[in-house]
Amino acid sequence: MFDAETTALLRAAHEEVCENIPVNEIGARTYVASKLLEAAAQGQLSTDALKIAARKALNPPTMAR
Repeated sequence: MFDAETTALLRAAHEEVCENIPVNEIGARTYVASKLLEAAAQGQLSTDALKIAARKALNPPTMAR
């Protein structure tokens, strides 16, 4: 699906953004990974863009009251 360079970028972004998430929090880590893959599939392949996409996954929008 992605070349080795892109895969390495995805892995590095995931590791950096998830560094404070316990390894056993599989749901959160999987969700971040899925958002990274979506961003990459949409052409967002810079390190910064990938990190932003991953961080957004960890900060869901708040509900307006």
